[in-house]
Amino acid sequence: MSRRCVICGVGPMAGRTIKRKGLAKKKGGVGKKTTRTTKKVFLPNVQRIKAIINGSVRTVMVCAKCIKAGKVQKA
Repeated sequence: MSRRCVICGVGPMAGRTIKRKGLAKKKGGVGKKTTRTTKKVFLPNVQRIKAIINGSVRTVMVCAKCIKAGKVQKA
């Protein structure tokens, strides 16, 4: 099973993490400097739950946001 919500379709997203060093200017330093950027995959909070879909019980992958919002009816 993929890491994708069957209700809203949210999936893994690519981004970057930025490492910085130094002291901020407002704290009396010369400013933050970027030392490294690395690629990162941000994974959604997808849970495997039993839900009622089209009148039958199925095990599906649903994100926590959809569960909290009540978009899926648990079995």
